[in-house]
Amino acid sequence: MAALHNWLIDDAPASRFQARMGRSYGVMSRLIRNPLAVIGAIIISLLIITAIFAPWIATQSPLTQDLSGRLQPPSSDHWMGTDELGRDIWSRVVFGSRITLLIVTLVAVIAAPVGLLLGAVSGYFGGWADRILMGITDIFLSMPKLILALAFVAALGPGIENAVIAIAITTWPAYARIARAETLTFRNAEFVSAVQLQGASSARVIVGHILPLCSSSMIIRVTLDMAGIILTAAGLGFLGLGAQPPLPEWGAMISRGRTFILDQWWVATMPGFAIILVSLGFCFLGDGLRDVLDPKSEGK
Repeated sequence: MAALHNWLIDDAPASRFQARMGRSYGVMSRLIRNPLAVIGAIIISLLIITAIFAPWIATQSPLTQDLSGRLQPPSSDHWMGTDELGRDIWSRVVFGSRITLLIVTLVAVIAAPVGLLLGAVSGYFGGWADRILMGITDIFLSMPKLILALAFVAALGPGIENAVIAIAITTWPAYARIARAETLTFRNAEFVSAVQLQGASSARVIVGHILPLCSSSMIIRVTLDMAGIILTAAGLGFLGLGAQPPLPEWGAMISRGRTFILDQWWVATMPGFAIILVSLGFCFLGDGLRDVLDPKSEGK
């Protein structure tokens, strides 16, 4: 182990692979020393595990109705109680983690690459390309995300797929701005000029050299934005524009439980706790990644 440790922290790596492994090792070492980041990573890991093994973790079917057992308080049979149709809330929260994880993953996969590419292109070429792309970006940034998402979902129709598209459309502009700012800092750097002198095309410079340098800032911003994406998805579900019944989406569960909030508080409170917990997990992890991936912290 000592030899491996010394190999990873070697100041003069013998290969690119060793340099990458050493950097990854340093990032993980600093991340582990951040308590909030560890807590966030544990919460996100539990979310992923719950989503994968939902059929085994849930005690009952999330869709089975039992009107004779409706609105029962938390007990040994129903850990989080039952809703107005007698469905087990624990099981619905567990299966709802799949929907939440699906939404945040799809939004990140769609919005982050689009914003990263558009921002890099805008910052690299400048001129009219920069004005047009950033003008469109500013239009989207000038509108509240939830209101804009509501407008797109209303036009596209309710459903998970349309909710993902709507949220992605409202999320990419922030990534484009970050990528543009990063690109402007090293657009005229010597290594870029050297690559250009070797005959590399603009596409090769952007994809092979500029985009990788923007990845750290993008990872941090995507992780921090996950909490907002979850809240936006829950808001759409609360309004009936996200996942449709009988799917166990957390926002829709809160919407159905608000009628009983005074007497049967658990119906709306339990999925609300799930939203808060997962959102905090992404915020903690994002803050930790921001501290770890900050170039100023390399020597700490």
